[in-house]
Amino acid sequence: MIASLRGEVRHIGLDHVVVECAGVGYKVLVAPATAGSLTRGAEGYLLTSMVIREDSHTLYGFTDAPQQELFHLLQTVQGVGPRLAMAAIAVLAPAQMQTAIASGDVKTLCLIPGIGKRVAERIHVELKDKVSATASDGAAAAGGALPAGGVAQQLLDALEGLGFTPKQAEPAVTAAIEAGPERSVSELLRDALKSLGRG
Repeated sequence: MIASLRGEVRHIGLDHVVVECAGVGYKVLVAPATAGSLTRGAEGYLLTSMVIREDSHTLYGFTDAPQQELFHLLQTVQGVGPRLAMAAIAVLAPAQMQTAIASGDVKTLCLIPGIGKRVAERIHVELKDKVSATASDGAAAAGGALPAGGVAQQLLDALEGLGFTPKQAEPAVTAAIEAGPERSVSELLRDALKSLGRG
């Protein structure tokens, strides 16, 4: 099992990066903010989880342990696979997710692409006891930030990681969110890149 990777970042995409370790390039699926935190040509470090299916071996990457733990926890819920768990990490910070699960904030959970009311309620019922111990701390860490603000910051971080200045990135992010606030972070990032001439 591959638990982590450290090596040169050879490629950065919207939802994945390629990290070269000892001459082997590993494609790792990541959240846009994680991709934005890495720099092409520089050394990068990711915690990783491998998901093995009959037809694929897929690596998922994370910047820290709370993200990775949330990724695994969400998949214990029926109907939530690795793709949905990664979408959750892309949209909500771990602290926001813990608070939403513990309090039964279905509206916030439904901001995650692919998660409807029924699955959101199931996440609350099955995980509320597992996150309640840390939810109060998470609420303080989140500082009451709205999920949309978190998405905007993730988009800004991703664009800055791709070489854009804050002055360039901010109008593109604002326009993308206003045009489609219900879309996934990856789709919003794609639109922002298009408006910046890199789409």
